[in-house]
Amino acid sequence: MKIWIKICLTVILFSTLAFTSTQEAEKVAWSADYSLSWDDFKGEATNGTPYVASTNSGLSFGYSLKIINGQATNEFTAEVRSYFYPQLSWFMPERVSARVLRHEQTHFDISELHARKLRKRITDFNFTSNVKDELDELYDQVERERRAMQTEFDFKTDHSTLHEPEDVWELKIATLLSSYDAYQ
Repeated sequence: MKIWIKICLTVILFSTLAFTSTQEAEKVAWSADYSLSWDDFKGEATNGTPYVASTNSGLSFGYSLKIINGQATNEFTAEVRSYFYPQLSWFMPERVSARVLRHEQTHFDISELHARKLRKRITDFNFTSNVKDELDELYDQVERERRAMQTEFDFKTDHSTLHEPEDVWELKIATLLSSYDAYQ
């Protein structure tokens, strides 16, 4: 007898450790038709920070497994989304510019790039009956890569103060996003 059990696991990782239920409710899904505006940034700036803005974005990853007679099969559905979290993102109005907003948008775009990479890896992976662990490992790999790219982006652009590298990174991320269009 086939028994269908849905196991939904949602993993949402953020750049910030603290997270309240009211903040959880507000999120903006990445869309090619929508660019961030300063109105989207609703959090409070950290006292003493040297930065003028901060984007909190990340991946939401969930899946359902098919279980037959208590055994996981390699049949599943998965959902991967990238989100921006307004309550955890902030800016200092007197110190920002259109260039800084583009920098913050690029952080969000990096999260979307990695959502697409995860979708591709899931599509291309040859799963076994150990699908849960395999999905979790794919997610962990992509999340490590996402965090590393976010850090490298800030380092190479000195948090948007180096204009030439900033322009190179914006083009790089736009090109990479385009190369993963099939995984939107």
